[in-house]
Amino acid sequence: MRKLIIPVIVLVVIVLLMSLFVIPEGKRGIVVRFGRILKDDNVAKIYEPGLHFKMPLFDRVKRLDAKIQTMDGRADRFVTSEKKDVIIDSYVKWRIEDFGRYYLTTGGGNALTAQALLERKVTDVLRSEIGSREIKQIVSGPRNDNVLPDSADEDVVATEAAKQALEIDGQRDQIMEEVLLNTRKSAMKDLGVYIVDFRMKKINLPDEISESIYKRMRAERESVARKHRSQGREKAEIIKAQAELEVATILAEAGKTARVTRGDADAKAAKIYSDAYNKDMEFYTFLRSLKAYEESFSQKSDILVLDPQSEFFQYMNKSGGSHSK
Repeated sequence: MRKLIIPVIVLVVIVLLMSLFVIPEGKRGIVVRFGRILKDDNVAKIYEPGLHFKMPLFDRVKRLDAKIQTMDGRADRFVTSEKKDVIIDSYVKWRIEDFGRYYLTTGGGNALTAQALLERKVTDVLRSEIGSREIKQIVSGPRNDNVLPDSADEDVVATEAAKQALEIDGQRDQIMEEVLLNTRKSAMKDLGVYIVDFRMKKINLPDEISESIYKRMRAERESVARKHRSQGREKAEIIKAQAELEVATILAEAGKTARVTRGDADAKAAKIYSDAYNKDMEFYTFLRSLKAYEESFSQKSDILVLDPQSEFFQYMNKSGGSHSK
């Protein structure tokens, strides 16, 4: 009898150990018996973290991750409404909501299978959203309808680039919201997972499209630059014409003033000469002759051929002079 007690105890311990299972924190468990998930009221029975019991040999425990998981999908190519390709890199945050359905639809809770199915759903919805929009709507956020601050430079605001930026009705956030809502419904219904968030990390263009867009952007910038240069030349011509007009006006006023001043001086000089002539005609004639001599013999090399007895030398020919007042 004693010989049987020890084996029985060992067997009981083994059975007890086989009946116990632990669900770690961050996990949830389901028990499969004869290929069927144990249920409570037709709903899969979920085992929370902790110590639980099961039927040994017949029950198999499947532990599923209950934390939020990230599916960082590979970058894929999509076609816009303009028939142009864009390369979008995105990610999805998700968690298991219906563990029973997730287990059945993913072939026993295979995470890789779940991600493949989820990625297909996200890609299909995203492809539909991208296909109904243009590139400028995809890459831009919502349009800012607020009035620009008063301190903004009016010349900058008036540029074509600023106008185009204000006219773009960006729908990037709307696309992500639509993909999130549509994928969330489908994923919950088919996979038993809840989509927490969806984001487009990066939006790129194929090299050939990027080059054509860069060329168009350069052409637009060159057009704006030519417009500004043309406006600058026009303003320069206006400023130059105004400056020339001001110069001409100033010179005309200066010439007028000079002529008036010169006329007044000539009139005063003529009056002085007239007064001097009237006071002493011979002395006036003598001064005029001296002035003529000075101007005629201002240079040593000057040669003047005249008759010595001419009237020009009348004061030189007089040894003592005959002037008397």
